[in-house]
Amino acid sequence: MCTVTFLSLKDRVLITSNRDEHVLRVPAALPEAVRTEHGNILFPRDGQAGGTWVALHSNGNAMVLLNGAWKRHEHQPPYRKSRGLIFLDIFNTPTPSDTFSDIELDGIEPFTLVIWEHNSLTETRWDGTRKYLTRLPADVPCIWSSATLYDEEVIAMRKRWFSDWLSTTTVKNAETIRRFHEWGGNGDETIALKMNRSGLLQTVSITGMEIGSCKAAMYYRDLNAGLVSINEWQFEK
Repeated sequence: MCTVTFLSLKDRVLITSNRDEHVLRVPAALPEAVRTEHGNILFPRDGQAGGTWVALHSNGNAMVLLNGAWKRHEHQPPYRKSRGLIFLDIFNTPTPSDTFSDIELDGIEPFTLVIWEHNSLTETRWDGTRKYLTRLPADVPCIWSSATLYDEEVIAMRKRWFSDWLSTTTVKNAETIRRFHEWGGNGDETIALKMNRSGLLQTVSITGMEIGSCKAAMYYRDLNAGLVSINEWQFEK
C-alpha cells in the first residue's frame, strides 16, 4: 500500500503495488474472490483488520490504497473504521470515485486511492479534513509513494527512478514492472521500492494487476512467506 505504479500499454493497463508494513503485523491472506451484491471482488485480506489495500472487480474496475494524503500526519487513534474496510465500502460500487465523493470519512485516518474505473484513471485523497479528487490521463505513466513513509525529496527521487526505468526499459510488461518494484532504487534499502528499515518495517508483498478490455489477472507475491498466487478471470457483462 506504499508504492504504486500505473502503466498503460497498447491493449491493457498495469497497476502494481508494494505493501510496506511492520513485520509483526498479522500476515495477509492470499487473494480470494468474494461474491457481493455488486459482483465478485478479488483481493488479499488483511490479517489484522480484515480489509484490503488492493482489489480487482469483476466489472473491470481496480483500486489501490496508500496510507496518508499529502504529507505525514500524526497518528491519532481510535479511528472509526480501518482504511482497508473503508476501501471495500468505496470499491464495491459501480463508480468508486463517485462513492468516494459521497461517503462520510470523518473519523477515518488519511489515505490516497488510485482508481481505475471504466477505462479512466482517478486519484483521490482524504487528508482527515478535506477530500480531493483528480482525473488523470489514462495514457501517462504514474508513480505514487506513501506520504507516511517518504518525504517530498524521496518521493521526487522515486519519480526519477521510474522515469529512468521508462526511458531505458525496452520491453515493458507485467513481469518487467514487477522487477522494477523489486529492484528499483539507489542502493539505500530504507527508501528502495522494496524497502527494509532495520528488519522491522519492510515491503511484505508485491501485487500486480494486468487489466484488459474483457479479462484481467492479479499476481500476488508474499515476500516473507515465499508464496505466489495468480488469479485470472473474465469480466462479468
